[in-house]
Amino acid sequence: MYEGKYPLKRYRLTLAFLKKHISTHESILDLGVENPFSEQMKSEGYSVTNTSGEDLDLDFDTVHQSTAKVVTAFEIFEHLVAPFNVLQEIKADKLVASIPLRLWFAPAYKSKTDPWDRHYHEFEDWQFDWLLEKSGWKIKDAMKWTNPTKKIGIRPILRYFTNRYYIVYAEKVR
Repeated sequence: MYEGKYPLKRYRLTLAFLKKHISTHESILDLGVENPFSEQMKSEGYSVTNTSGEDLDLDFDTVHQSTAKVVTAFEIFEHLVAPFNVLQEIKADKLVASIPLRLWFAPAYKSKTDPWDRHYHEFEDWQFDWLLEKSGWKIKDAMKWTNPTKKIGIRPILRYFTNRYYIVYAEKVR
């Protein structure tokens, strides 16, 4: 089901959470370019359209034009300077979104090779909840999980006990 370098645990838990809340009969706009997980959603029977790599801090055209009933955003909001703006612009009634949680023992992620692959935000769960609430969403369900690594050291040990990912199912407040 999941092979190679892709995060097995994260994909498995994200897919289970999505299936718990979203029917395959509901169309999905997935924020972010097509990726291995959006392909996984399609292989599970979901109708998924991705955004095209536009700057979602500034360009909301795809979000405005979408007729999807659900928006998914898996590890996207931490890359935006102002995720509040796109969250407010979403027309769909349902949102499934996940973020990496801020770890007190590790700095925010910043790619050494890709200048766009960096985290402007790494939220604590209450901060993400507040962001969703302020932008017009009501959280109906949430889940957290750890992300252990196969390295040796204090930080890898802490990753066995410290939640790294947070996923929510929310509905638009009308």
